Formats: sequence, C-alpha cells, structure tokens
Amino acid sequence: MAGEFIDIPTRDGGTFQGYLALPEGGKGPGLMILQEIFGVNEAIRATSDYFAEEGYVVLAPDMFHRIQTRVELGYSDAEFATAFDYLGKFDFAKAVEDMSATLDHLKGMDAVRGQGKGGATQVAALGYCLGGALAYQAAAHCEVDAAVSYYGVYLEQQLHLRDRIACPMVMHFGGADDHVPMESVEQIREAFADSDHVLINVYEGAPHAFANRFRECYDKAAAGMAHSRTIALLRAVMGPSYDLERLWEMHCYYEFATRDVDATMGTMVAEPYVNHIPTMTGGVGYTELHRFYKHHFVNSNPDDTALIPVSRTVGADRVVDEMIFEFTHDREIDWMLPGVAPTGKRVRIPLVGIINFRGPKLYHEHIYWDQASVLVQIGVLDPKDLPVAGIATAEKMLDESRPSNTLMKRWAESGPAEAAE
Repeated sequence: MAGEFIDIPTRDGGTFQGYLALPEGGKGPGLMILQEIFGVNEAIRATSDYFAEEGYVVLAPDMFHRIQTRVELGYSDAEFATAFDYLGKFDFAKAVEDMSATLDHLKGMDAVRGQGKGGATQVAALGYCLGGALAYQAAAHCEVDAAVSYYGVYLEQQLHLRDRIACPMVMHFGGADDHVPMESVEQIREAFADSDHVLINVYEGAPHAFANRFRECYDKAAAGMAHSRTIALLRAVMGPSYDLERLWEMHCYYEFATRDVDATMGTMVAEPYVNHIPTMTGGVGYTELHRFYKHHFVNSNPDDTALIPVSRTVGADRVVDEMIFEFTHDREIDWMLPGVAPTGKRVRIPLVGIINFRGPKLYHEHIYWDQASVLVQIGVLDPKDLPVAGIATAEKMLDESRPSNTLMKRWAESGPAEAAE
C-alpha cells in the first residue's frame, strides 16, 4: 500500500503538503499522524500506510513547511543536527493552525465524512516525539475525537492545558527514555491522576522512539503493546469495527475444512506471518507462507484433525483462542512433528492461538502447545522421571477436578494439615 503527497489548504488561502494514505476500501475515520523532528520521512510514511491498513484515512502533514518544505531526514549524526536546528525554529502556535487546517481537510473528504462510529465524521490525532507533543496540543486546541501521544516531548511544560483536554487520550512512554525522563512522566501522571479519559502507559526498559522500526532503538515488544492499546482507543471512539471472530473462523474453515490455500491466504494481509512457537515452523511474507501452507500444512494434516474450542477472548486487534487439538499421527506432520515418521497414535493436546489482525485481515499467528505432551503421546519420549505428561494435560484442561500436582514428588510431603497451618 502506497500513499501520495497532496495539497492541504490553509485557512488564509495558502497550501502546504501532507502524505495521504487510504485504506483498502477507500473510506474510514480520519487520522492525522504527526511527525518526529525528521520530517515526513520514510518512517512516517510507513506508519501512515500501516494505520491505513487498520482502516483509517491517514493524513500526515508537513509540519516543517514554514521552515523548509518536504523535509525528509534519516538518523545520521549530521541529520540529527539538522533536525534539531529545525526544531529550534519551530513555531508551536503556527503548528496549531496547520493541524487545524489538516483536520479541516480530513473532515471535508468524502472518504472520511460519515465513516466514523455511528455514521459520524470523526478524526483523531496521533504523533511521535515532537508529534507526540503536537497530538497533545491538538487534543487541547483542535476538534479531535481522540488523541494518542508517543513519547511526547515537553508535555510536562504544557500541563496548564490539562483542563482543555476533554477527548479520550492515551500516552505512551519508554521507561528508559533519555528525552522524556521518568520524572517528567510522573509529573504528567500526577496532573492527570483524576482524568479517567486519559491513559498513561510506561514500557519498562524501552528507549525513546521505541516504536520507530527504522531506528536502532526500536523495541518490538513495547511497540506491539503500544499499538494494541492505540487501536483499542481508536476503535472504541470512532471505529471502524470488524468481526474478528468471524474472520478467524473463516480462516480456520479454509485451512482445515476446505483445505484451500489461496482462500486461506486471502484472509490475510499482503505480507503476513505465522509462527508455531514450539517448532518454529510457519513463514514470514506472502511467498514463504504460501509455500508453507501449500506443501507443509493445509494439505498435510491428518484427515481426522479436530479443533475443539474451550475459550475465546476477542480484543480490539486480536483473538486469543484456547482449544483442544487432536489428530491421529498417520503421516509425517511437518509443522508439528517434522522428521518424525508416523506412529499411528492418537494425540490430544491443549493448544493456544494468538491471532493478530490489521484492519479486516489476519496479520500474524502465534501458536503455542506443549510439545513434550505430543512426544509422550506418540511414544518417542519416556515421561518416567521427567516433569511432563501425556493426554492428561488435555483431560485436566477440560475437567479441573482431575488431580493437580501429580508430577510433584514433594506434594505428598506438605500434607493437608501442614498446608492449613
């Protein structure tokens, strides 16, 4: 997905540019993405495309246009120096005017009008670093329905605006941020302690710019958590809403019922990935994953494979499925038991799938199970003197009254009387 630069009219008759990215369907709620000090560079454009995949009409305005148009910097020492020079010349008052013009343009687009939750025309602001400070300013001074600030700088100097922020807002900070120290975060926390509509998240050990995958400071775990929380806010306030449960069920139907590889891939984003955690099987990207599904998964599962749902949790951007997975080991199963010849044994195990979505498509799957239990059940691992179990793991998952702690030799030593003391 690739966007384009467009002209944004100002309220005084001029224009400046911004990067526009549209969702697959061409319509959605509006989202203004606000740049770091490096301009609307590759990272900001990729982020805009990312949120367009989530279902938003994204416009990233060139906030440095009053100093230099179309600034696009990387992260070398020289480019850092140039970026800080631009920051020193930056006019926050004029920036509010430019954000208001950007929001006016978004609200006037046919792609945005009436596409928010409940058929409203809704827009939000989201920014990083300098953009995080600007998102805060937008929440205070512009008519936005929600705001998100990633490691916004100078916020502790703008706490006098606290009472002007009436829209739902989430802030993300790295616990090891040299530019926004924890003392500043604590000041912000204290200022918003009584504001239920403002959520403040700190990611332990994460540095400044932890969500920028183009920089060495990128922290995938923190970025993923922050993105899920951001999407939860945006979905709750202005949508779009997707039936993630139904999408996941259709994906499984194509995988296990019709065994249609192309249909399975059709439920996923352009470049998805799957990781079966215990065996590290799956694939990253369309080509590799299609190959995996076609030759090593969809057409390679035993005919009597069954998935028995136990519980399901549906969030803003993911489904967590807890299930019983069972099959007869009548063929080599590459993805679960690579290189193990068929044993003819029946296997029944607990399995958990964590399915992440990007908009109305699956983005990735993380699938977990107890490989030791599988190996015990097919007879290639002797459980004697090992803290592992076979089919009993599935049986106890379905019936909590079955004995606990049977693998603990010291369990009998504690005794009921001693445990009660």
